[in-house]
Amino acid sequence: MPADAVVLVLTTWPAATDHAAFASALVEERLAACVNVIAGVRSIYRWQGRVCDDREDLLVIKTGADRLEALTARLKEIHPYEVPEVLALPVEAGAQAYLDWLTAETRPA
Repeated sequence: MPADAVVLVLTTWPAATDHAAFASALVEERLAACVNVIAGVRSIYRWQGRVCDDREDLLVIKTGADRLEALTARLKEIHPYEVPEVLALPVEAGAQAYLDWLTAETRPA
């Protein structure tokens, strides 16, 4: 798979909740090859007219660009936020063996 066919999807998750089931579901459903959890993110943002300051965890989801639509739909189904963060960043380059693995792991069974 060429690097430009891979995306990193960022989403935040409330720190006080369990996101392991969500991450596992994405991998089990082959919507993601891997989900990294970066704990302890402090998010300051405006929501419904007020400024919020919350502890969250950042999830970095690695998937194929062709799986992004299905991943986004699934994320919206199971994410606890009314408007979940879904930011897809294109990958410009990467180790070919890793890209090949990612492709294989995100193909429907």
